[in-house]
Amino acid sequence: MKTSVSRQNVGIVREIGDGVAKIEGLTDAMLNEMLDFGNGVVGLALNLEETEVGAIILGDYTGVKEGQEVRTTGKLLQVPVGKGLLGRVVNALGAAGRWQGAGQE
Repeated sequence: MKTSVSRQNVGIVREIGDGVAKIEGLTDAMLNEMLDFGNGVVGLALNLEETEVGAIILGDYTGVKEGQEVRTTGKLLQVPVGKGLLGRVVNALGAAGRWQGAGQE
């Protein structure tokens, strides 16, 4: 029988407003690290303070609530690129808008 242990850095949303969240408990967050708010919502850690992290939410922030868990991903902000994105309108994470179909490679 094998067991494994993994360590995750989890914080709690203390305050949310206009797409900006203040998060307590993310002691190991990196500047420009992508944060997972759950339900496919991603944020970006920008303001690293001793007791909290300030993050902007890239996407629909209306589902993020105070008291919600946030996890670090260990990944810096990254946006996919390629020929399929040439001439396209995309959001901050490189995804095509709802009015456009999937890009062709």
